[in-house]
Order: sequence, then structure tokens, then C-alpha cells
Amino acid sequence: MSLPKDIYRTLEDIVGTENISDDPAILDSYRYSLAHTAIHLGPFYDTCTPRGAAVLMPGSTEEVQAIVKLCNKHKIKFKASSTFWSAQGYPSEDGAIQLDMRRMDRILDIDEKNMFAVIEPGVIGATLQAEAMKVGLNTHLPGSGCSCSILAGATSYFGSGPSNLYGGWHYDNLLGLEWVMPTGDILRTGSLGAGCGWFCGEGPGPSMKGVARGFLGAKGAMGVFTKCAVKLFAWPGPATLPTEGTIPAYRVKLPDNFKAYTVAFPSWKAWADAAYMIWDTGIGYLAHRQFNMFGRELKHAMVKILTDPTKTLSDLETLLEDPEVQRITEESMRDFQIILVGMTQRDIEWQDKAFDEILARTGGWKVEAMLEPEIHDWSMLYLIRLGHKNLNLVFGGSYDGCFGLLGAADFGAAHAEEASEFKKEWEKHGAVVQAGGDCMMGPIGGQGGGGTCLWENFTCFDPHDKESVEGTLALFDAATAMGIDRGWGVGMEKWNAVARGPDGKTTPKEERDRMHKDTPQPSMFRYQHKVREALNPNDLGDAYYETLED
Repeated sequence: MSLPKDIYRTLEDIVGTENISDDPAILDSYRYSLAHTAIHLGPFYDTCTPRGAAVLMPGSTEEVQAIVKLCNKHKIKFKASSTFWSAQGYPSEDGAIQLDMRRMDRILDIDEKNMFAVIEPGVIGATLQAEAMKVGLNTHLPGSGCSCSILAGATSYFGSGPSNLYGGWHYDNLLGLEWVMPTGDILRTGSLGAGCGWFCGEGPGPSMKGVARGFLGAKGAMGVFTKCAVKLFAWPGPATLPTEGTIPAYRVKLPDNFKAYTVAFPSWKAWADAAYMIWDTGIGYLAHRQFNMFGRELKHAMVKILTDPTKTLSDLETLLEDPEVQRITEESMRDFQIILVGMTQRDIEWQDKAFDEILARTGGWKVEAMLEPEIHDWSMLYLIRLGHKNLNLVFGGSYDGCFGLLGAADFGAAHAEEASEFKKEWEKHGAVVQAGGDCMMGPIGGQGGGGTCLWENFTCFDPHDKESVEGTLALFDAATAMGIDRGWGVGMEKWNAVARGPDGKTTPKEERDRMHKDTPQPSMFRYQHKVREALNPNDLGDAYYETLED
């Protein structure tokens, strides 16, 4: 579907000739088929996200507003995305206009005293972090990595990552917000809406965070967020990271007030108890079950490869036969990574002692192999910077998460082994990477510095291979059935697919409605339908905004 010439010319007048295209080759480059959510769009070898009618790169809020108003006039759907991490940043229907927000990439302010930054959509985590560190501050980075938009995580999606523990995830960190609403009106929320600056998202102006983003965000389906403020937090380290090493073994040597540990436990109960004690004690800067994304039986061999620039993936099988690697793999079955950071030398000494006491009480231990200088300094940089997220795709070219088990630490821990064994049996079928069943990674901490953990069981597959794609889909169907049968609820493998069908088209409304009705709080989706009717009367978003009308 192409735009009528007169509409195209009007859009061209708004953004400039060089910032709009309906060339099929350009439009196809904005179709998604490379990573995890692609499995739900149908086979990589067959289809991917729908082709847009045009792609535009607006350069200002005024240009975005003009585009949205024109879309309302002609009933054209539109979708904005900043750094395009997943399929949910792309239109879910043919003929929509794709807004690529990369031109709006300015850090408008870093308020050192009040500890927040004002940014545009194209500002990535790496850039904001580097600028914040110059003034003794840091930003939360989402689990998708430092190459992703901070605004997108704060306004439109999950925004969870290792620094949940100390810095708060993006749901907590969103302050003032500038929102081009689906009608083209501009809403400025919180203190910004009252002319008092960016410092607060909840008042004294209109408090619209719940409507604008809720828990998971509208994923670009309800207008365009053009600016926002996010909280920053203390960084007691150097103004620039003293990085050294060779691809991919980059590492950083930081002062003695930084400590990086991988810790393991004799049981899942002990693992959960340690998480609760960390939250209660108030220690820790970053905490995540990060390297388990490679799988419990592969992760230490992968760490050896990634910290040694002379090794490649072709060394994996040889390393897996090494008795020492096997010993360390067995030792760290139930583990997570944590970085302690002291604001003073006394602070880090106290945190270290408190953490040792937590390990003593739970029977946990520090994995000594991860304290080797090269590995310690590599894991430190990995967690602080999150600059290696291409490794999510390294095994097969694509991945998705199943189960999820979001909740208190002992909820996921109680079911981790059962979910792992279930997936391990499916790995034997040959469709997905054999990694030991337990590939569950996620943050040790959620809202308010504690409270929740996430158990995203990475499932890696080959999107070019029909058998691998279809076998992974079968695994996910079985995982959903198991989650419902065990009372865990529908897993993330199903929610990731909620707006998509196997033919690359929108999932039938009946299927989405059935899922929404089966949730513990279906009224939430009914209220979101009312919100959409009020704020987006022409329904110019897409199926990623979850609603239920009945």
C-alpha cells in the first residue's frame, strides 16, 4: 500500500525531502525479522513485520505534531520507534507510517544538583551514561543494552535491568513528559505541565503516568513521546570508564570501592533468601542473573571464550570437555552476579562484610573462578555498561524468552527447576539450543530496590531453519499449557506473541480477547479500551496496545 501523492508531498513539506521515503528497498529495511519476537511473525524465511507506507524521520516536536494531525485527518495509522530493539517497535499493520526518531537525539539537560536528565527519543543509554558519569551520576540501563533508547524504556516498555536494585527501573525513573497524543494535541505531564520544570512526573501538573505508560507501556501505539526527564543516581567512580582489552574481551579496572562477584547457593531456597537479605540490608549497586542467558551447562565455557580474544565459538565443545570448566559449571548452577559500590571506603567495607554475612547465613559462596582479574574486570564492565547485548543472538541468530515467572524471589525459585527440566527435555528434540534447560536470566530486584525477580528462560533457535522455528513454536505452546496447568499463568512466550499470528498478520481479535479475559485482572484491559476510545478516537495505533471490549 502506498500513500496518495498529495499526502506524501504534504509529509515531505513537514520533514524535508531527505527525511522521508516510500522506496520499497528503504521500507523493507524497516521490517523486522532478526531477533526474538520474529518467531511469532512466522518463519524468517517466509515473512516478517508488515511493510509501512512510508518512513519519516522527524526532527522536532512540531514536526511530529504536524504528522500526527495529518494522520488523523486522513485516518492513517502511524508508529514511532527510537532504536528498534524488537518487533514491537514496528507497525503491526500494512500501510502505516513508520516514524524513525533517530534525528531527535539531544540530551537537553543534565541537572547535576537535582539528579535528572532531559532527553529526546534518540538518546541511547551509552551516550547518556557517558555524559552523566562526567558529573558523578549514572543512568539505569534497560536489559536490552546501552545501544537502546532510554526514552523508549522509560515511556513505552518494560525498562528493567541490572541496576533496578539501586537505580530503579525506568517505570520508577520517569519524571516530566512531553507527549504528542494520538489526536495531535500536546500534553506535558507532572511539574512540566504546571510550568515548574521537569523534576516531577506526578504533579503539581497533570499526573498521567498510569495512562501514558502503565506497567508495560503502550509500545508506541498511543501517540509519540518527544521528550522526557529521567532520574539519575550516584556514580562514585571515575568520570570516564578506563576501558581496555580487545573485542569482545573489553574490561575495566575500577577503584577499590567497586566489587564484582558471582555468587552461588546450595539450593533455590537459599538463593531466594539471599535476595531478600540483600534487599533488607540495602546493599548492592547492580544485581542480575546475567550470564545464565547462555545456559547453565554452557555459561562458564562462554565466559572463558568471551574473556579471551584468542578464542571463538568454535572452541565451545572443547571447553565443555575441560574438567575444570565442568567443575566450575557444576559449582555455579544456582548463581547470580552482584556489584557492590561504596560511596566511601567505609561504605564498601561495611557492604562487603554484610554481604559475607548473608552468604554465611544462606550457605552461599563466591565463585572463585569469576574473581580472576580478567574475568572480574570483564564482568564488571559488562554489567555496568551492558554493551554486549548482541550476544543474546550468538547461538542461533534468534531467541525469545519463555515462562518469565515474574514475582517475589521465592516464587520463581520454587519453580525454577521444574521449568528448567521441562525445557531441557524439549532441547533434546533438536529445535532449540541445548543449554541445560535453565537459561533463566533476569534482575535481582524490581520496584523500590527489591520485591521482584524475573526468570526469563532464553530459548535460542535458528530463524533460517523451518524445523527450528516450528519446533520452537511447539515448545512455546507446551510452555504456555504447562504454565496454565501449574497455576503460574500465561508465560512471556505467549504475551510476546499476543499481537501476532504465525502468518505475520494481526492475531485474531478473538484470540487476544481470550487471553485478556483469562488474566487475573481482565478489567484492566477493559479500562484500557476506554482510554483508547477517549484519547485515540480514530484508532491510529496498533494491536500492541492491549484492550478488551465486551
